[in-house]
Amino acid sequence: LQATAIQQQCKVLHLPAVGSQCAGLAELAVKEKQSHLDYLEALLATELEEREHRMVGRRLREAHMPRMKTLEEVDFSQSPKVSATEIRQLAEGGYIERAEPILFIGDCGTGKTHLMTGLCVAACRQKRRVRFTTTAGLVNELVEAKQQLQLRRVMARWSRYELIAIDEVGYVPLAEVGAEFLSQVIAERAEKAAVIVTTNLPFSEWTQVVPNPRLCKALLDRITDRAHIIETGTESYRFRRTLEKRKGHSPEPNTSTAPPPLATGKKDTKTAE
Repeated sequence: LQATAIQQQCKVLHLPAVGSQCAGLAELAVKEKQSHLDYLEALLATELEEREHRMVGRRLREAHMPRMKTLEEVDFSQSPKVSATEIRQLAEGGYIERAEPILFIGDCGTGKTHLMTGLCVAACRQKRRVRFTTTAGLVNELVEAKQQLQLRRVMARWSRYELIAIDEVGYVPLAEVGAEFLSQVIAERAEKAAVIVTTNLPFSEWTQVVPNPRLCKALLDRITDRAHIIETGTESYRFRRTLEKRKGHSPEPNTSTAPPPLATGKKDTKTAE
């Protein structure tokens, strides 16, 4: 009866961990002859730990990442151009505090999105507000907001994130209004808040995405200022992994009907996406 009353009181006070753990911790306190203050400290620490866990979970959900990929899962031996030390230093979050951009540049399948997602997860674990989006998704949302006369409200919402991650810049050419929206989002974060961008295009080809030369120059000027520019290379890790799986699981060929062997020459990695 007493335990039920305590749980009800904790529910009213929004202390779920205290309500669920108080009895067990009380038994442990008696067994270990802890003082009342030791017991109270342990109980409050449990509540704080649970709140932190829920906060991190909420930040991860709010980030809208398409897949949950962490930096611990990255095989840096497959990405020799990427410095594991640099990525781990970035994961500590200093670039967010300093509002420094990060750009991952490389061909399809070289791990750009995985690295960006991993940094987003690391930021969420630090309880920071993060939002992941594709370039097309961001532009479409802002175009729709403009049509509904909600652009100012939506732009304000985007500005509140401590970190935004924009994937796939350069995969699809943008109409003039889309290029302007992308430039506006990045310009408003310059020296104020962090942004991570992935692209498959070298800077010299960004006019394919932002056709207006002056707008393109202004965008590049802002996104590269104080930026961490990380090249992931041209060899597709996904494509290489697919070939290795096929070789590892293929049955012994029948010499009378065997198909021609797979070509071993260099493949165009862009077809691996």
